This record gives sequence, structure tokens and C-alpha cells, in this order.
Amino acid sequence: MNPFNKVFLGIILIPFLSFAQKKSCCTQSSTESFAQLSADENFAASHMAPLPFTFESSKGKMVYVKCANGPAAHAFEVKSAEPSNKWIFVFHEWWGLNDYIKREAEKLSVEIPGVNILAIDLYDGIVETTPEEAQNTMGKMKDERSRMIINSFIKSVGSKAKIATLGWCMGGGWSLQASLMAGSKAKACVMYYGMPETDPEKISKLSPDVLGIFALKDNWITPEVVNKFKLLMESKSKKLIVKNYEAVHAFANPSNPNYNEELAADAHKNAVDFLKERLK
Repeated sequence: MNPFNKVFLGIILIPFLSFAQKKSCCTQSSTESFAQLSADENFAASHMAPLPFTFESSKGKMVYVKCANGPAAHAFEVKSAEPSNKWIFVFHEWWGLNDYIKREAEKLSVEIPGVNILAIDLYDGIVETTPEEAQNTMGKMKDERSRMIINSFIKSVGSKAKIATLGWCMGGGWSLQASLMAGSKAKACVMYYGMPETDPEKISKLSPDVLGIFALKDNWITPEVVNKFKLLMESKSKKLIVKNYEAVHAFANPSNPNYNEELAADAHKNAVDFLKERLK
């Protein structure tokens, strides 16, 4: 190749390669995309401050596991009365691992006996009580740290563990991600109005069936977002059961002043039945 052609190709390729590299390094995961909603003032305004609540557990306790890098990871654990290799990983909303989530974890342990419950703390001990605080904390979440926490617990429950995942809102997205990370250990995934995964390659590796509980009046995880997720799951021959409710985002959160008790109870029954069937 003569010198002129080399220079010409350099002029053409360098900007293209620079753009491609920038695009690659800046590609966001679905969880990072959801975390960016913290900058949406309408999203923040839709999450009213949680009603005051204190829960005194009779069965659960806080536990921790070491992480390969960084501080230890923490969770609220409710062990089965009898030894069990079945686990449900529970993921909190943008408020953090508060007493509402701990109560839900203990409630699941009663409704689904023979299963251990781990409500995993993705905020490293931070619990927020105002939309402004939660907005700030969720916006600062690091995808790498969250995955490190989840993977540490996946390893801690052992190679023979059967894992189901469940989460709400921000935690709904992490429920799906945790099932992806758990690989063949994952047996069921429940996601309440969480951000779906959009990467076909990742979905192709998903092991468990998914129950998606969504709100038709959700301005963020919209019916359009849900339909795209459904089509993607179908294209990869993955089972997705969708339960749509005439409600707004976070309708099943008992700490929300706009909590819809009737619809939340129906959604909860669907979730429990789904988990029981796949963990039996």
C-alpha cells in the first residue's frame, strides 16, 4: 500500500474506531439505565415518603459474607426450620433494606416453608426515608458493587442451592439480574415492575421461568417496555408469565401511601404460588 493510501485510511478509520470504543465503553446495563431514573423528578415525585413502620423480627437476623473486593455484604436472613438447600433472594426498592422488606422476607418464610430467605442489602447499610435521599442514593449505585454483593451470596449458599429471586421496583430489575448471575442454580424469578433485561445474548442464558408483575399505568416500566421484554423472551424460548394490573408504579409497596391493598394481595398470591410450584 502506498503512503498516500495509508494516510487516507488513517484519516477515515481513527475517528470511527474512537467512536466505536467510546460507544462500547459507555454501554449501560439495564440496571444502570434504571438507576438513571433517579434524575427524573417525576419518577422521584411518584415515590412518596414511606409511612413510619417498625418491625421486630422473631425469626430473622442480619448476616454477612465476605466479598472478594470491598467491604462485606449484608442481608437479613430467615432460615428454614429444617435444613434446606432452597433459597429465595429478596431485593429491596430504592429505600434500602428497611423494616418493610424485612417483614416481607419473614412473611415469605411462613408462606413457603422449607425455604431459606435472604433479603440482600444493595445499599451497604443505608436506609432512606425521603424521596430526595433515595433519589441520591440510587443514583450513586455502582453496578459492579451490586453484582459483587449478589455473587458473594450466590457462592455462600453452596453449589447445590436452588435459588429463586424476588424484588420490587429497583429490586425487580435486580431480581432478574440475580437469576441471570445464578445460572443453573436459579429456579424461579419474580420481578415487580422492574427494568427488564434487553440484551438478547444475556436472555438466551436465562435458566428459570419469570413472573413479571406490572402496572398498566406505570409511566416508566410501561406496557410498551413490557411487550418488548415479552417478545425478547419468546424469541429465546424463555417462559415469561405477565400479570398486568390497573394500577400505578409501586402499587404493591405497603410503605407507599398509594398502596393498593386488593391488587397487592392478588399479586402476592400469584408470586407465592409461582415460587411454591418451582421450589417444590
